[in-house]
Amino acid sequence: MAQRYGGRHSPQGNRPDGTPPAPIPAAGKPPGSWRTTVLFLTAFAFLFPAFGDAPSAMLLGLVAGGLLVLSAWLSREGLRARAAWEARKVARRPAIPRLLLGAAATGAALFTGGVIAHGLSIYPAFYALLGAALHLGAFGLDPMADKGMEGVDPFQTDRVARAVEEAEKRLAEMKSAILRAGDRGLEARVDRFAAQARALFRRVESDPRDLTAARKYLSVYLAGARDATAKFADLWAQSRDAKARADWEALLTDLETTFADRSQALLENGRTDLDIEIGVLRDRLKFETR
Repeated sequence: MAQRYGGRHSPQGNRPDGTPPAPIPAAGKPPGSWRTTVLFLTAFAFLFPAFGDAPSAMLLGLVAGGLLVLSAWLSREGLRARAAWEARKVARRPAIPRLLLGAAATGAALFTGGVIAHGLSIYPAFYALLGAALHLGAFGLDPMADKGMEGVDPFQTDRVARAVEEAEKRLAEMKSAILRAGDRGLEARVDRFAAQARALFRRVESDPRDLTAARKYLSVYLAGARDATAKFADLWAQSRDAKARADWEALLTDLETTFADRSQALLENGRTDLDIEIGVLRDRLKFETR
């Protein structure tokens, strides 16, 4: 369905003056996701012909098609996990190597298809190896190592990971709620707010010790923003109340300022801690060289 443009200078663009636009995050699809669509469509090369074959061949065809569908799903999730890993300065490697499993599923699908055509021979094994290799060439590998985890307490990082995951769920629910309003300008406004909130997420991830100071921002404030957005979206879809829109956007602006201030405060605290550590080490070096 076509939607009216809702930019700053449109009739519906009521963003308060003087509020700098925050960067809009990239779309949810990771780079190369179109390849997973192609892989999914190739499954029908086994699924459709299977219903015209003998029972044994039909069963093998359905298995091959199902394996390709599984491979496409694993590959898509693997690309998302890798994109999230690359976007963060501190990140654990994915617990499940989805891209590697997707390559194995592709190889198994082509092995099954080779059995249909040639029976048990060397050709199905050749198809399986070639298919797995092509899959790895097209999608790459999963991250195999943690990033930026040197000197970081694993227990603290696990706590941060859970807190950020819950915060991301609240942002996703907020985005889903504003879609009910049917206004692209409002959706862009939520995207800008989400970008500011994620800046705080990245700050906490880079130093898990900041979680205590930022916990209420990741839970209470985001939950309030989500609930307010859900109620506003329903009201806006029914009445197009301009005052309600202005109040909601003012709330997001206040929250953006609060999140930005907290991110800056955490950064300054980190610098203070570093300055203290450097000062202590310098004093110790001076003492030991006397």
